[in-house]
Amino acid sequence: MTDDMTRRPGADLEAELTSQPDVWERAAALASRDLLPPDGQRIAVIGCGTSWFMAQAYASLRERNGRGETDAFAASEAFVDRDYDAIVAITRSGTTTEVLELLDDVRGRARRDRARTIGVVGDPNTPLVELVDDVIALAFADEHSVVQTRFATSALALLRASVGQDLSRAIAQARDVLAADLDDELIDAEQYTFLGTGWTVGIAHEAALKMRESSQSWTESYPAKEYRHGPIAIAAPGRVTWAFGEPPTGIAEDTAAAGARFEHNPIDAMADLVRLHRVALERARRKGLDPDQPRNLTRSVILDRP
Repeated sequence: MTDDMTRRPGADLEAELTSQPDVWERAAALASRDLLPPDGQRIAVIGCGTSWFMAQAYASLRERNGRGETDAFAASEAFVDRDYDAIVAITRSGTTTEVLELLDDVRGRARRDRARTIGVVGDPNTPLVELVDDVIALAFADEHSVVQTRFATSALALLRASVGQDLSRAIAQARDVLAADLDDELIDAEQYTFLGTGWTVGIAHEAALKMRESSQSWTESYPAKEYRHGPIAIAAPGRVTWAFGEPPTGIAEDTAAAGARFEHNPIDAMADLVRLHRVALERARRKGLDPDQPRNLTRSVILDRP
């Protein structure tokens, strides 16, 4: 019998998501290398998909911690001609077409006219390395599963540490999450809406994407105070509204009044994202899906050039 025939669906994803507390420690330690832009510089952070959502979280954290003006863009829609001091590109594969095209365009400019570029990458043996001025390689966080977990959160651990955040509590809470039992009602819900505030808006978007990729589920995500501006219309029994970070006053009660379950664990949002990873994996397995090879997706989006 072949390995493929005996392999449990989602085996790679399971191994990778459970390794997160350990790899976060390694990633956070790299912040002391001073490869990221110093305080006061005006920067843009780019990525695609999951990496874009980590860029959003970092941008919010950096600004809110007084480290400098920081904008986050999807690489395909980035406005980098704004006198930025630096551009940080996040990419697990180092081969994503939109990221490489943007960096290639920046690199083609005269040095005095362009921003410094920094790549945060999982696989350092990729074209990205030749297109940036500095590389932060997180090879220990790279993954086999198509669905990202530990690379994204390890990149965010590095970025959080770079703005002075102590991740020891988040790491301990993630270990507790991995040891806890899962909730069947969460796993078997009909629909999920994820909410965040500040830096956890990016976490909410990422949670929705993970559940969508892993289990082909109906998910939505919003800044928490936007929830009552329309999205609460779909709240109903059997559906879940899951908040990361501190939810706005009254939103739990409003959700419950609509019949949906309001889910909020008052722990670090990255640790709670690990809980979401576990729920998504188990939901995929119950539906007979393999989140290591999700429908219509590949490890990296490489587009044909015109």
